[in-house]
Order: sequence, then C-alpha cells, then structure tokens
Amino acid sequence: MEVFQGIPVFGGIAEGEIFFFPKDKRNIVCVRISNVEKETERYEKACEQIIEQLDVLYEKALTEFGESRAKILDIYKLIVQDREYRESVKSLIRDKRVNAEYAVNYATDELCERFLSLGDEYLRVRTSDIRDISGKIIDILNGDTGTRADSIKEPVIAVADELTPSETIKMDKSKILAIVTKQGSTISHTSILAKTMNIPAIIGVTVKKGWNGRFAIIDGYTGQIFIDPDEETRRLYNEKRSRAESIKRQYSAFKSRQDITKGGRRVLLCANISDLSDVDAAVESNAAGIGLLRSEFLYLKSGNYPTEDEQFEAYKSVALKMNNKEVVIRTCDMGGDKIPQYMHMPRESNPAMGYRGIRLSLDRKDMLITQLRAIYRASAYGNISVMYPLIISLDEVMSILKINEEVKEELAADKLPFGKVRQGIMIETPAAAIISDILAEQVDFLSIGTNDLTQYTLAVDRQNARIDKYYDSDHPAILRLIRMTVENAHRLGKKVSICGELAADLSLTDTFIEMGVDGLSVSVPYIYKLREHIINSEL
Repeated sequence: MEVFQGIPVFGGIAEGEIFFFPKDKRNIVCVRISNVEKETERYEKACEQIIEQLDVLYEKALTEFGESRAKILDIYKLIVQDREYRESVKSLIRDKRVNAEYAVNYATDELCERFLSLGDEYLRVRTSDIRDISGKIIDILNGDTGTRADSIKEPVIAVADELTPSETIKMDKSKILAIVTKQGSTISHTSILAKTMNIPAIIGVTVKKGWNGRFAIIDGYTGQIFIDPDEETRRLYNEKRSRAESIKRQYSAFKSRQDITKGGRRVLLCANISDLSDVDAAVESNAAGIGLLRSEFLYLKSGNYPTEDEQFEAYKSVALKMNNKEVVIRTCDMGGDKIPQYMHMPRESNPAMGYRGIRLSLDRKDMLITQLRAIYRASAYGNISVMYPLIISLDEVMSILKINEEVKEELAADKLPFGKVRQGIMIETPAAAIISDILAEQVDFLSIGTNDLTQYTLAVDRQNARIDKYYDSDHPAILRLIRMTVENAHRLGKKVSICGELAADLSLTDTFIEMGVDGLSVSVPYIYKLREHIINSEL
C-alpha cells in the first residue's frame, strides 16, 4: 500500500480503479506561410468552430451544473472573442508569416506571462483557462477534436497532472467517483465544478502515470490517497463511509423540524443562492427563506445589462417558488473579480478595495433604478427584501433610500403593482460594523458578510494564496465586530443575520446563538448539518 497526501478540495470517500489522464502533447512547430489571407481565414474559422462547441457544452453544463457554473464557458468565449488577443494572433500571422497554430501558442504564452508577472493569484489561476481554450483552438487547427474524457467507459477515479474545466464539464458525471490532480487551486474552476458534482476532490498530489488501472481509496476530508490499500485500510474506510451515510440519513430526519434550540431560541436558517437553478434545492431543504440571492448571475448572463423585465421575471420566479418565505436580493455586487466586458471598467491594482458594490450602483444610477424597479415589481408576487453590499457610510444609505422613494413613485405613476420591500444593508467593512448603531436606525435589518469583513479587517486578500495562512475568519477582532453589530441592532429592535462562509462553521454556531444572531444563511448542502446542530444545542 502507498499513501499520498494532497490538499482537500471537497469532502467525501470514494474507492475504485484509477483512470490516469495523460498530459496533452501538442507538437507545435513554426511553419513559414506564403498566403497570409488564407492562414488568417483558417484561424478565424477555428475560432468560429470553438464558439459553436462552447455553445453546445454550455447547454450540457447548464443542465448538469447550473447557470453560475456554466458561466465558466462564457469566460472561455470572451477569451476567444477578445479583440486584443485575436489581433495579437493575426498580427503574428501577418507580420511574421507563421502558421496559425504557432501564432496562437505564441500569443497565449505572452498573455499568460503578462498575467503571471502581476503576481496576482486570481490571474495566475485564470492562465489555466486561457491555455485550455487556446489549446482547443490549436486542436481544431490540427484536425484533432477528440477529448481524453471520451475514453472513460466505467466509473473511475480521475487522476491527472491537471484537468481543465472544459474536460471536467465534458465528463459523464455518473462515471467519475473522485478527482485527484497535481495542479490546481481551491478557487480554480475545476475545483468549483468538483464541488458542484458533489464528489471527493484533492489537489497538490504528485500523481504518477503508473497508477493507471490500480485500485485506490480517496479521502476527500483529509486529502489522503491510498494506492492498493491493504485489508485493514479497506475495512476502516468501509466503516467510515457507512458512518457518513448514516449521518446523511440522520440529517434528512431533521428536514421538517423547526430551527429551535433546546432552550427555545429560534434561529432562521436560510439558503444562499447564486442562480435560479439553486432555488429548488433551497425549497427541498426546507430553508426558512433565501438569505442571500446573488443577483450577479443576471449581469454575467449576456453581453449587456439585464433589462428590467428580465430581472423581474427572475425575481418573480424565485418569490413564487419560495411560497411567501422571505427572499433577500442583494443588489448587483459587480466589480472586483467579476467585470463583464460591456461595463467598460478598467482593471484595478486592488479590485477588492475599488470600484464595486454599492459604489458602482450609486455611480451608475440607471443600473440601480432598473434593478430596484424589477425587485419592487416582483414583490407583488411574494415576500421580497433587498440589501446593499459594501456599505461604509450613512450618506450611502440615505442616497439609497431616496432612490427607493423615487422608484416607488415611478411605479405608482406607471400603475404597476408592488408590495412592501424591506430594506437591509450588508455589514462587510469595519466602518459599517463600528457605526452599525447609526446605520441600523435607517434600515429594517442587517446582514453580516463575513468573507469581506474578514479580509478588510485583517488586511488579507482572500484571493491571494500566498497569504492564505493569515486569513483567520474566527479571529477575535471579527467576533468582536459581529457581537458589536448584533448588540447595536438589537437595541433598536432590528434583526441581524450572517451570510458569509463563517455562518456554516459548526464550531461557532453556539457562539453566534449566544451572541443573539437571528439568522444564518448558508449554501444548501450545509443546511442539514446546521439544523441538526441548532436543534441539539442546549442554549
């Protein structure tokens, strides 16, 4: 038996035969060409063909992974269609008179080197996407349209130096037991897809081609891989898997019970959703409501701002499915690492601290008004609230409330029905937490976004893997800010929820209950564990 240690990406236990994905070997040579126009046309046709393939793959991803994950392929399309990238390839063909394959490879290397030189972890991870899609263009130019995933016939543990997002999406999910790779990051698209597939995933493993066909056990909780495990290890993991399945059944038994501690404290347990495909799971989990509807998916869906009617239909469908349970819609939190090309926003050296959240919405007032009109119209069909991200001042809140009044007056004049929309703000900055007593006077509720609150309080960029060890979400400073916010809000009779990743940390659940936090909003898979913990709490 051989044991290897990696970095766990998604928990779970799997056992089966290893299928090793050999690394793509593209033999790219520089060939002098005589007909520049013909070679440029060949490149253009390859781009058209890859766009068609991405559209087909998008439909598969939409069905199997949901809309937010399918957006990965939109990123690929943006890379292929990027004017600067395409012109770089064509200028190489024109000026250097080289073949399209070589030009694509050279332009890709230059772009990736430029990204890597910036020292940004997010951009470093994105170079994998650029190389993936450029490799597909080269394959088309070479007449090679097959994929490594096509050769999987039976359920296997997929092992590779690196799996690209397009390969992961092409896989038949029923035939993948687990994913193990040497390369990758916990924030890479492939890692995110593995989580969505709900299968164990481990990165950072020195994988070997000789593993192909060998039996293995994958522990996604610890990041361990057991190659040719002995009988005792198999027995231990059979027991571990049985316990995990038993716990899962126990969680299901809590589905219909209220989220009340043994001491009688009620905690609203809500769901975070990123697109419409998540709503059914939220309903199935018996969540008390939607504590955070990330509206950005509508802005990333196409090549332009979503219309009022498009947003209205989306919000209305969620409200109807939730059957009068509260749906809290966060206004567009675009910016930072999410920048659609049509918004024409320049790249920033420190985007997390830049032009994003409510700053963008207040600056582009028409965008905010369109979204608020859609939200108010949808409120006629259910229990809808709205909250605003990245608040730092009372002036911002007063400006928002003024715009709300203008929107209601416009809708009344247009004779369009709307209901009462509760107003909330996100506490994501130390500034907002410190003046939460002042802010809470003007709104109906507060929601603490612990992801941003942590990075701003500790001065730690959560996208930078090099300083990940300093990202301590339960740092005493963070807990003090949360307690301060809860106490300030409760003095004014306002409720407070937590919607960041910290809300799902079971080691802190009792701490939050003791603080008086009124609600926890988490991704749907965490609801069952949290519900069991709350029901069994002695508080």
